[in-house]
Amino acid sequence: MSGDITLLINPAAGQGSGARTALRAGRVLRDAGFLVRGIVGADADDAVDRARAAVAQGTGALVAVGGDGMVSLALRAVAGTTTPLGIVPAGTGNDMARACGLPLGDPGAAARVIAAACKAGTHRLLDLGRVGDAWFGGVLASGFDSRVNDRGNRMRRPRGRFRYDIAMVAELGRLRGIPYRMRLDGGPWREFDATLVAVGNGPSYGGGMRMCAGARLDDGLFDITVVGEVDRRTLLRVFPRVYRGTHLGHPAVSVHRAAEVVLDAPGVTGYADGEPLGPLPLTARCVPRALRLLAPETRQPSGARPAG
Repeated sequence: MSGDITLLINPAAGQGSGARTALRAGRVLRDAGFLVRGIVGADADDAVDRARAAVAQGTGALVAVGGDGMVSLALRAVAGTTTPLGIVPAGTGNDMARACGLPLGDPGAAARVIAAACKAGTHRLLDLGRVGDAWFGGVLASGFDSRVNDRGNRMRRPRGRFRYDIAMVAELGRLRGIPYRMRLDGGPWREFDATLVAVGNGPSYGGGMRMCAGARLDDGLFDITVVGEVDRRTLLRVFPRVYRGTHLGHPAVSVHRAAEVVLDAPGVTGYADGEPLGPLPLTARCVPRALRLLAPETRQPSGARPAG
Protein backbone atom coordinates (compact mmCIF):
# COMPACT_ATOMS: atom_id res chain seq x y z
CA MET A 1 0.00 0.00 0.00
CA SER A 2 1.00 3.65 -0.37
CA GLY A 3 3.29 5.04 2.34
CA ASP A 4 1.07 8.01 3.11
CA ILE A 5 -1.76 8.20 5.64
CA THR A 6 -4.50 10.83 5.84
CA LEU A 7 -5.91 11.78 9.24
CA LEU A 8 -9.52 13.01 9.23
CA ILE A 9 -9.63 15.06 12.42
CA ASN A 10 -12.39 16.36 14.65
CA PRO A 11 -10.58 18.88 16.90
CA ALA A 12 -13.63 19.19 19.17
CA ALA A 13 -13.89 15.45 19.87
CA GLY A 14 -13.50 14.32 23.46
CA GLN A 15 -14.47 17.74 24.84
CA GLY A 16 -11.73 19.46 22.88
CA SER A 17 -8.99 16.83 23.10
CA GLY A 18 -9.29 15.73 19.47
CA ALA A 19 -6.46 17.97 18.24
CA ARG A 20 -4.07 16.69 20.92
CA THR A 21 -5.06 13.12 20.13
CA ALA A 22 -4.34 13.70 16.43
CA LEU A 23 -0.91 15.12 17.23
CA ARG A 24 0.00 12.09 19.34
CA ALA A 25 -1.26 9.61 16.75
CA GLY A 26 0.44 11.48 13.92
CA ARG A 27 3.75 11.43 15.77
CA VAL A 28 3.58 7.64 16.20
CA LEU A 29 2.73 7.12 12.53
CA ARG A 30 5.56 9.40 11.36
CA ASP A 31 8.01 7.62 13.63
CA ALA A 32 6.87 4.39 11.97
CA GLY A 33 7.95 5.81 8.60
CA PHE A 34 4.70 7.07 7.14
CA LEU A 35 4.02 10.40 5.48
CA VAL A 36 1.09 11.82 7.43
CA ARG A 37 -1.20 14.71 6.56
CA GLY A 38 -4.26 15.91 8.40
CA ILE A 39 -7.53 17.29 7.09
CA VAL A 40 -10.15 19.23 9.04
CA GLY A 41 -13.41 20.16 7.37
CA ALA A 42 -15.18 23.49 7.82
CA ASP A 43 -18.30 21.38 8.44
CA ALA A 44 -19.41 17.78 8.02
CA ASP A 45 -19.99 18.01 4.26
CA ASP A 46 -16.64 19.70 3.71
CA ALA A 47 -14.91 17.03 5.80
CA VAL A 48 -16.46 14.28 3.67
CA ASP A 49 -15.48 16.07 0.45
CA ARG A 50 -11.87 16.38 1.64
CA ALA A 51 -11.79 12.73 2.70
CA ARG A 52 -13.18 11.59 -0.64
CA ALA A 53 -10.58 13.67 -2.44
CA ALA A 54 -7.81 12.02 -0.41
CA VAL A 55 -9.16 8.58 -1.28
CA ALA A 56 -9.47 9.48 -4.97
CA GLN A 57 -5.86 10.71 -4.94
CA GLY A 58 -4.69 7.33 -3.68
CA THR A 59 -3.95 7.81 0.01
CA GLY A 60 -2.74 4.58 1.57
CA ALA A 61 -5.26 4.79 4.42
CA LEU A 62 -7.82 7.14 5.88
CA VAL A 63 -7.73 7.42 9.67
CA ALA A 64 -10.69 8.87 11.58
CA VAL A 65 -9.57 10.73 14.71
CA GLY A 66 -12.65 11.35 16.81
CA GLY A 67 -15.78 9.60 17.95
CA ASP A 68 -18.46 7.63 16.15
CA GLY A 69 -19.64 10.75 14.31
CA MET A 70 -16.22 11.18 12.71
CA VAL A 71 -16.09 7.47 11.87
CA SER A 72 -19.50 7.87 10.22
CA LEU A 73 -18.13 10.67 8.03
CA ALA A 74 -15.06 8.61 7.12
CA LEU A 75 -17.26 5.70 6.07
CA ARG A 76 -18.81 7.89 3.39
CA ALA A 77 -15.36 8.20 1.82
CA VAL A 78 -14.02 4.63 2.11
CA ALA A 79 -17.10 2.34 2.06
CA GLY A 80 -17.01 0.05 -0.94
CA THR A 81 -13.46 1.11 -1.91
CA THR A 82 -10.09 -0.58 -1.49
CA THR A 83 -8.84 2.19 0.83
CA PRO A 84 -8.60 0.89 4.41
CA LEU A 85 -9.92 2.79 7.41
CA GLY A 86 -8.09 3.27 10.68
CA ILE A 87 -9.69 4.58 13.88
CA VAL A 88 -8.05 6.58 16.65
CA PRO A 89 -10.85 6.85 19.23
CA ALA A 90 -11.24 10.35 20.65
CA GLY A 91 -14.96 10.72 21.30
CA THR A 92 -17.29 10.06 24.19
CA GLY A 93 -18.93 6.93 22.76
CA ASN A 94 -16.37 5.16 20.55
CA ASP A 95 -18.72 2.23 19.96
CA MET A 96 -17.24 1.25 16.59
CA ALA A 97 -13.73 1.17 18.03
CA ARG A 98 -14.96 -0.79 21.05
CA ALA A 99 -16.70 -3.37 18.85
CA CYS A 100 -13.50 -3.89 16.86
CA GLY A 101 -11.27 -4.36 19.90
CA LEU A 102 -9.27 -1.17 19.32
CA PRO A 103 -7.41 0.55 22.17
CA LEU A 104 -9.54 3.16 23.92
CA GLY A 105 -8.05 6.17 25.67
CA ASP A 106 -4.58 5.56 24.23
CA PRO A 107 -4.03 7.25 20.84
CA GLY A 108 -0.45 6.03 20.70
CA ALA A 109 -1.56 2.40 21.01
CA ALA A 110 -4.31 2.91 18.41
CA ALA A 111 -1.78 4.45 16.01
CA ARG A 112 0.61 1.52 16.54
CA VAL A 113 -2.19 -0.89 15.58
CA ILE A 114 -2.73 1.12 12.39
CA ALA A 115 0.98 1.28 11.58
CA ALA A 116 1.44 -2.47 12.09
CA ALA A 117 -1.53 -3.31 9.86
CA CYS A 118 -0.36 -0.90 7.14
CA LYS A 119 3.15 -2.34 7.14
CA ALA A 120 1.86 -5.91 7.03
CA GLY A 121 -0.76 -5.06 4.38
CA THR A 122 -3.47 -6.68 6.48
CA HIS A 123 -6.98 -5.60 7.36
CA ARG A 124 -10.33 -6.94 8.54
CA LEU A 125 -13.20 -7.14 6.06
CA LEU A 126 -16.35 -5.93 7.82
CA ASP A 127 -19.98 -5.44 6.88
CA LEU A 128 -21.66 -2.04 6.85
CA GLY A 129 -25.26 -0.95 6.95
CA ARG A 130 -26.56 1.29 4.19
CA VAL A 131 -29.59 3.57 4.06
CA GLY A 132 -29.73 5.40 0.75
CA ASP A 133 -26.33 7.04 0.38
CA ALA A 134 -25.56 6.88 4.12
CA TRP A 135 -23.40 4.15 5.68
CA PHE A 136 -23.22 2.99 9.28
CA GLY A 137 -21.06 0.56 11.19
CA GLY A 138 -22.97 0.28 14.45
CA VAL A 139 -26.66 0.67 15.21
CA LEU A 140 -29.61 2.34 13.52
CA ALA A 141 -31.90 3.65 16.27
CA SER A 142 -35.60 4.37 15.98
CA GLY A 143 -38.27 5.05 18.58
CA PHE A 144 -37.68 6.12 22.17
CA ASP A 145 -33.89 6.35 21.75
CA SER A 146 -34.10 8.41 18.56
CA ARG A 147 -36.66 10.74 20.17
CA VAL A 148 -34.16 11.32 22.98
CA ASN A 149 -31.65 12.26 20.29
CA ASP A 150 -34.19 14.57 18.66
CA ARG A 151 -34.86 16.38 21.92
CA GLY A 152 -31.20 16.54 22.92
CA ASN A 153 -30.25 18.03 19.56
CA ARG A 154 -32.86 20.77 20.01
CA MET A 155 -31.54 21.70 23.46
CA ARG A 156 -28.86 24.37 23.67
CA ARG A 157 -28.00 23.70 27.33
CA PRO A 158 -26.45 21.99 29.13
CA ARG A 159 -23.54 20.91 26.97
CA GLY A 160 -22.12 17.41 26.74
CA ARG A 161 -23.77 14.08 27.52
CA PHE A 162 -25.73 15.49 30.48
CA ARG A 163 -27.98 17.18 27.94
CA TYR A 164 -29.11 13.75 26.70
CA ASP A 165 -29.71 12.53 30.24
CA ILE A 166 -32.14 15.42 30.69
CA ALA A 167 -33.68 14.68 27.30
CA MET A 168 -34.23 11.06 28.32
CA VAL A 169 -36.00 12.07 31.51
CA ALA A 170 -38.23 14.42 29.52
CA GLU A 171 -39.08 11.71 26.97
CA LEU A 172 -39.90 9.26 29.76
CA GLY A 173 -42.74 11.58 30.68
CA ARG A 174 -44.15 11.14 27.16
CA LEU A 175 -43.47 7.41 26.91
CA ARG A 176 -46.02 5.54 24.84
CA GLY A 177 -46.09 2.68 22.38
CA ILE A 178 -45.26 3.49 18.77
CA PRO A 179 -47.17 1.73 15.96
CA TYR A 180 -44.53 0.12 13.75
CA ARG A 181 -44.60 -1.68 10.44
CA MET A 182 -41.53 -3.83 9.71
CA ARG A 183 -40.57 -6.03 6.77
CA LEU A 184 -37.56 -8.37 6.80
CA ASP A 185 -35.83 -9.60 3.64
CA GLY A 186 -38.84 -8.80 1.46
CA GLY A 187 -41.21 -10.91 3.55
CA PRO A 188 -44.64 -9.97 4.85
CA TRP A 189 -45.22 -6.79 6.81
CA ARG A 190 -45.33 -7.18 10.58
CA GLU A 191 -47.37 -4.67 12.56
CA PHE A 192 -46.86 -4.11 16.29
CA ASP A 193 -46.58 -1.45 18.97
CA ALA A 194 -43.09 -1.01 20.40
CA THR A 195 -40.95 1.31 22.49
CA LEU A 196 -38.08 1.14 20.01
CA VAL A 197 -36.57 -0.88 17.19
CA ALA A 198 -32.77 -0.98 16.83
CA VAL A 199 -31.03 -2.38 13.74
CA GLY A 200 -27.55 -3.56 14.65
CA ASN A 201 -24.67 -4.14 12.28
CA GLY A 202 -22.56 -3.83 15.44
CA PRO A 203 -23.56 -4.51 19.03
CA SER A 204 -23.65 -1.12 20.77
CA TYR A 205 -24.39 2.57 20.65
CA GLY A 206 -24.45 5.50 23.05
CA GLY A 207 -21.09 4.67 24.63
CA GLY A 208 -21.44 0.97 25.39
CA MET A 209 -25.19 0.31 25.44
CA ARG A 210 -25.30 -3.20 23.98
CA MET A 211 -28.78 -2.91 22.52
CA CYS A 212 -27.94 -5.46 19.79
CA ALA A 213 -25.52 -7.45 21.92
CA GLY A 214 -25.30 -10.48 19.63
CA ALA A 215 -24.64 -8.54 16.43
CA ARG A 216 -21.48 -9.44 14.54
CA LEU A 217 -19.64 -7.20 12.12
CA ASP A 218 -18.83 -9.91 9.62
CA ASP A 219 -21.83 -12.24 9.22
CA GLY A 220 -23.76 -10.42 6.47
CA LEU A 221 -26.82 -9.91 8.69
CA PHE A 222 -28.34 -7.35 11.02
CA ASP A 223 -29.56 -8.15 14.49
CA ILE A 224 -32.86 -6.28 14.92
CA THR A 225 -33.82 -5.71 18.56
CA VAL A 226 -37.48 -4.92 19.20
CA VAL A 227 -38.38 -3.58 22.64
CA GLY A 228 -42.12 -4.01 22.92
CA GLU A 229 -44.55 -1.60 24.53
CA VAL A 230 -43.55 -1.16 28.19
CA ASP A 231 -44.39 1.28 30.98
CA ARG A 232 -41.93 3.72 32.53
CA ARG A 233 -41.26 1.55 35.56
CA THR A 234 -40.35 -1.46 33.43
CA LEU A 235 -38.13 0.60 31.12
CA LEU A 236 -36.23 2.12 34.05
CA ARG A 237 -35.80 -1.31 35.66
CA VAL A 238 -34.55 -2.99 32.48
CA PHE A 239 -32.45 -0.11 31.13
CA PRO A 240 -29.29 -0.77 33.23
CA ARG A 241 -29.16 -4.29 31.78
CA VAL A 242 -28.52 -2.82 28.31
CA TYR A 243 -24.87 -2.20 29.22
CA ARG A 244 -24.39 -5.93 29.80
CA GLY A 245 -26.67 -7.06 26.98
CA THR A 246 -28.78 -9.10 29.40
CA HIS A 247 -31.92 -7.12 28.51
CA LEU A 248 -32.30 -9.48 25.54
CA GLY A 249 -33.69 -12.08 27.92
CA HIS A 250 -36.60 -9.88 29.00
CA PRO A 251 -40.00 -11.09 27.74
CA ALA A 252 -40.75 -7.69 26.16
CA VAL A 253 -37.63 -7.94 23.98
CA SER A 254 -37.29 -9.95 20.77
CA VAL A 255 -34.42 -10.27 18.30
CA HIS A 256 -34.66 -10.93 14.56
CA ARG A 257 -31.99 -11.42 11.92
CA ALA A 258 -32.12 -10.18 8.34
CA ALA A 259 -29.97 -8.68 5.60
CA GLU A 260 -32.60 -6.06 4.79
CA VAL A 261 -35.14 -4.34 7.00
CA VAL A 262 -37.81 -1.78 6.16
CA LEU A 263 -39.10 0.25 9.12
CA ASP A 264 -42.10 2.54 9.15
CA ALA A 265 -43.56 4.47 12.08
CA PRO A 266 -45.21 7.89 12.34
CA GLY A 267 -43.23 10.79 13.77
CA VAL A 268 -39.98 8.83 14.20
CA THR A 269 -36.54 9.88 12.97
CA GLY A 270 -33.90 7.26 12.26
CA TYR A 271 -30.39 7.76 13.64
CA ALA A 272 -27.36 5.67 12.66
CA ASP A 273 -24.11 5.91 14.61
CA GLY A 274 -25.66 8.93 16.31
CA GLU A 275 -26.26 10.83 13.05
CA PRO A 276 -29.79 11.63 11.77
CA LEU A 277 -30.89 9.76 8.65
CA GLY A 278 -34.34 11.30 8.30
CA PRO A 279 -37.91 10.27 9.09
CA LEU A 280 -39.19 6.74 8.72
CA PRO A 281 -39.94 4.85 6.50
CA LEU A 282 -36.34 3.81 5.92
CA THR A 283 -34.80 0.77 4.26
CA ALA A 284 -31.52 -0.53 5.70
CA ARG A 285 -29.38 -3.09 3.89
CA CYS A 286 -26.41 -5.00 5.24
CA VAL A 287 -23.57 -4.81 2.70
CA PRO A 288 -21.08 -7.64 3.31
CA ARG A 289 -17.34 -6.92 3.31
CA ALA A 290 -17.88 -3.24 2.48
CA LEU A 291 -15.12 -1.99 4.80
CA ARG A 292 -11.41 -2.73 5.08
CA LEU A 293 -10.56 -1.90 8.69
CA LEU A 294 -7.05 -1.60 10.07
CA ALA A 295 -7.65 -3.55 13.26
CA PRO A 296 -6.62 -6.79 14.98
CA GLU A 297 -8.76 -9.86 14.63
CA THR A 298 -11.17 -10.38 17.54
CA ARG A 299 -12.86 -13.53 18.70
CA GLN A 300 -16.60 -13.62 19.10
CA PRO A 301 -17.56 -14.93 22.52
CA SER A 302 -19.27 -18.31 22.38
CA GLY A 303 -23.00 -18.16 22.86
CA ALA A 304 -23.09 -14.40 22.26
CA ARG A 305 -25.88 -14.47 19.69
CA PRO A 306 -29.40 -14.71 21.01
CA ALA A 307 -31.98 -16.81 19.26
CA GLY A 308 -34.43 -14.88 17.10
